[in-house]
Amino acid sequence: MFSFLSKKIRYGADRLKNTVNQAGIPEEPEKIEEMLITGKLSADLELTRKVMGTSSDIKIHEFRYGANSEIKGALIFIDGLVSSDLLTQSILKPLILSKSLNSYQTESLTKTLDAVKQTILCSGDVTEKHSIGELVESCLSGDTAFLSEGFDKALIISTKGWDKRGITEPQTESVVRGPREGFTENFRTNTALLRRRIKNPSLRMDHLTIGEKTDTNVCLAYVEGVADPGIVETAKARLKSINTDAIIDSGYIEQYIEDHPFSIFSTIGYSEKPDVVASRILEGRVAIISDGSPFVLTAPMLFIESFQSSEDYYIRPFYASMIRILRYLAFFITVAAPAIFVALTTFHQELIPTTLLFTIAAAREGTPFPAFLEALILVLSFEILREAGVRLPRPVGQAISIVGALIMGEAAVSAGIVGAPMVIIIALTAVAGFAVPEQNDSASIMRLILLILGSMLGGFGIAIGFLGILIHLASLKSFGIPYCVSLTFNHNMQDSYVRMPLWSMSKRPKGIANHDIVRNNMQIPPSPVYQNSSKENHQ
Repeated sequence: MFSFLSKKIRYGADRLKNTVNQAGIPEEPEKIEEMLITGKLSADLELTRKVMGTSSDIKIHEFRYGANSEIKGALIFIDGLVSSDLLTQSILKPLILSKSLNSYQTESLTKTLDAVKQTILCSGDVTEKHSIGELVESCLSGDTAFLSEGFDKALIISTKGWDKRGITEPQTESVVRGPREGFTENFRTNTALLRRRIKNPSLRMDHLTIGEKTDTNVCLAYVEGVADPGIVETAKARLKSINTDAIIDSGYIEQYIEDHPFSIFSTIGYSEKPDVVASRILEGRVAIISDGSPFVLTAPMLFIESFQSSEDYYIRPFYASMIRILRYLAFFITVAAPAIFVALTTFHQELIPTTLLFTIAAAREGTPFPAFLEALILVLSFEILREAGVRLPRPVGQAISIVGALIMGEAAVSAGIVGAPMVIIIALTAVAGFAVPEQNDSASIMRLILLILGSMLGGFGIAIGFLGILIHLASLKSFGIPYCVSLTFNHNMQDSYVRMPLWSMSKRPKGIANHDIVRNNMQIPPSPVYQNSSKENHQ
């Protein structure tokens, strides 16, 4: 019985298929990419409506144009993504008012389409698409699609014009001296900011689209001849291998392409400043620009990049070197200060000067918790206050930080819950962490690990913790480049612990740029020309 029913169902399906074919109705393809533009305007618009739905922001404007308004046409665009002025002045008005199609009425449709494309539309970016899928993808990107009766392809006209944030000073990388421009969420604005700084035809910007649902525009920027081809190909391969439905921010891309996803250290750099990204590209790195994100990724990344600031290269080298050494010291303090204090007060009291030891003992008299619990409570309280200050609106967040730092700390000391020396140590730890903001995440985790080891094993535990961290750092790589390559003894040390004068840094970082490694030929400071001129005049 079941076999008889299946035969009847199959017979009915075949009859229905034959009926559809005899009626001339095309079968619906399985994928949007297979839906070709037929040249019948009503059928093409129906397919477009079927794919894009009936959302209120999807506009399909039908009109007539030509010598006697005999040709049917339609514009498909999304309200809010296109510029109304461009749509009206560059497309609709020229098409409706133009009479230049008289000579093409009796000729082929191809010449008519060429006339529309070359002599009527007032746009510098017009492309042709043959499928409904390509048409829909272009409209979702902010372009306008032009369909016409008899044309088996669509003209895609660039009319992007959505609202965007202006170029402002970045909040995460403030400088006293240097450029104040920052990247925005607009894709083309970010690429233009890089082009303005690197006016070289060797600057390549390879375009990719990632995300099955979001179709996010991604750009891989590098200088051909300076960047290592192996790094470029690795970056392209990793970007193309991303198989996900959504890319909302460049942080998504970072997690998909980094070498060590389970490490607490980031192996891909990022910046919000065009001058920083441009300088890294000129050193041989690649930059990854994601539409909708003001943060541009750079790779490969070295550990010392966290301690470098763009302002280091705009000021005198001696002061820049001193500030950089202070950043290294601040990073050590924010990671190890609580652990060292707990280890000294718990296991190694003999290392503390007698007067200071008596002061610490008097301050801790009456406190109910051991030093480890005091430090843990204050460290966790600081993390909570910092998170609250970041997530709340700025005026409220600043008030929360001040109240938490002053009133709660003083109240805790007055109540005898914690000692005053511990509050000072944690405050110093918090302030020192702000000197190296790029390592805040890893510093918070290392601080807790060292605190636990220091409370259990004292100085021996801290030494074990640092040894483990150093071994882990030495094992990291970023796109095949060792993470700590600039900390070894080579010419990269000119820009690692200190910042040598720019004229002395004649070569690009070792291991990153393997081709054009020479960036200047000035080995000594130039001598003033006026001295020679004055001597000649005197003679």
